[in-house]
Amino acid sequence: MKFTRMLTTKLTSFWLMSLAAIAFVFLLSAMMSFVQLTYKFQQQKVAELETMLVDQYQHQPDWDLEAWLPPMLLAYNAVDFRLTLKDEVIFAYEGNLTTQNAMVYDHVLEPKSGLRMQLTLTQPFEHYTFSWYEILILLVGVLAVAALVRFGYLWFSQQLDGIEELALRSRLILQGKHEQALATPGNGKPRLINRALTKLLEELQDAQKERGRFDKFIRSNTFLDAETRIGNRLFLNNRLDALSHNQAMLAHGVIYLLEMDDLDLLQQSQGEAVTKELLNSTVNAISQLLQTQANSIFARRSHNQFAIVVPQISLIEADQFASKLLKICLSQPLPEVDNSDNFFHLGCAYFTAGDNAAQLIEEADMALRAAQLQGNSNWFMYDKGAIDEEFAKGSVRWRSFLENALVQRRFFPFSQPIIDSDGNEHHKEIFTRARDNQGALIRATLFIPMANKCGLMPQVERQIIERVLLLLSNELAGGVSNTQTNKKPASQIYSINLSLDSLMSRAFTQWLKTTLLEYRHLTTRLIFEVSEDIVIQHQEKLQPKLDMIRKMGARLCVDHVGQQVVGTYYIRECHFDLIKLHRSIVRHIHLRPENQLFIRSLIGGLYRTEVQVCAEGVEVFEEWQTLQILGVGAAQGMYFSEPIEAK
Repeated sequence: MKFTRMLTTKLTSFWLMSLAAIAFVFLLSAMMSFVQLTYKFQQQKVAELETMLVDQYQHQPDWDLEAWLPPMLLAYNAVDFRLTLKDEVIFAYEGNLTTQNAMVYDHVLEPKSGLRMQLTLTQPFEHYTFSWYEILILLVGVLAVAALVRFGYLWFSQQLDGIEELALRSRLILQGKHEQALATPGNGKPRLINRALTKLLEELQDAQKERGRFDKFIRSNTFLDAETRIGNRLFLNNRLDALSHNQAMLAHGVIYLLEMDDLDLLQQSQGEAVTKELLNSTVNAISQLLQTQANSIFARRSHNQFAIVVPQISLIEADQFASKLLKICLSQPLPEVDNSDNFFHLGCAYFTAGDNAAQLIEEADMALRAAQLQGNSNWFMYDKGAIDEEFAKGSVRWRSFLENALVQRRFFPFSQPIIDSDGNEHHKEIFTRARDNQGALIRATLFIPMANKCGLMPQVERQIIERVLLLLSNELAGGVSNTQTNKKPASQIYSINLSLDSLMSRAFTQWLKTTLLEYRHLTTRLIFEVSEDIVIQHQEKLQPKLDMIRKMGARLCVDHVGQQVVGTYYIRECHFDLIKLHRSIVRHIHLRPENQLFIRSLIGGLYRTEVQVCAEGVEVFEEWQTLQILGVGAAQGMYFSEPIEAK
């Protein structure tokens, strides 16, 4: 834009100088014409006087010059006049005018007789004065010329401004800022080009939305059940793999198997419409109940069987939730069929960290068969004996532990590197760990659900952000010291996870804004991560908070991408810089072509954007190799490094 503006200034200056030169030449020509005309008029008067003198001399030898010549010389503004005949002065005249630049006319009137005239006149324009009428005409002319020049300058500038607006929109398009270019159509000229750009940008926006819908359609047909629009069996297997490591569950929770025993008979007797209505009403009711459970899984395993996985839940809460599920199922309007009281059965299997993931479905299936043997619609919990004391802490004990940990600042950041395709470290993700009174580490999967229930997550994340900023400050100070010793300064980048409670807390966001302003020299080395399901459900409320973080200089990342089957257009709307694929998509990616299709579709939908795609949970070389082939630029996981305490 600087070059365009400079060119505009030069063109305008050249145009004005051209007009000024034309006006100057015009005025100079008019002045020269005026001077030449006055001299010629004076010469004509002198010639007329000579003619009169010659005529008087030839026809009236006794001419009386004193009678008529002085008044004429006075009218001519003569300075002096001398008429001689053979060196004899016949008539002399001295006027009362004086001049320095006189016009002298010395002409021989009659060569034979020697009649000679010497006439001295003033300059023809020396005694000329402008009248008010002439001055008015001249002033009107000058003002008219100035007005026309001003009008031409404004018109020319307006036309060039229109070209600059077109150049600005073109620059935004080349930078990939299509939404901003579409939002500022302006008054670019030529208007035909401006309208063409607007139409093309609108069609491009529609094409991007259509591409997003198409990508969602591909993923839907891969991971969603076509009839109920919830996860299918493949989706369930991926999510269970993500909740486990080497077939060992990473946290505690419960898995439910819900079966509608006589669904086939209902479909034969009542028709598909009634069956579909029952399925949709039951699925919608269960989905609403699962909204209160974070990271829950709901999938259809077969025609009449559904699986529900709820992590981070205690055994008592699992029993209560089973009762709620069965109550919801029984509240559905069931058509009159045989054994309508024995239609819904629910089998439950509670698991803890380290339990074998492959046995969970078997245990839940055994519990389901036990519920069916009891008769009538009911639920049954598979009994595995005592539960680890670590999971039996009540809400009161957890609140006391978390509050003491906050006061004593016993929350510590652990970091795990994210490696790019060149083998270099892109940044480090911060994980939170807590220490109890004995110094033992407590996993985030244990205390974060309780912190969310107790409303303490903003305080926990605030403490972690403070520790990370202190860590960056120390690294920066060390970098300055290294610079003095000719060593490369540190340039570490950290990503920090933000929860929904923190982002929705006005006090936390105000504190975060103040802190980022205070540490604005460090904000470019911070990345804030938000879970995809949070963004999808609360995009309108979170948009101002995310924009504030981005304007402060930090970058934005959305993680757990692929955990749900949703469109990806929110990535553009929220201006995310990075996305992280959920571990359920990455797990055994080299053996799952459907997951590869998902990643290809996702990366294709982000074409011509600067969004970087990363992967979580990479554990083996084959997974990382396949991800690189698919176009994923960075990854993290046990294959590269375990989380270590950031110091």
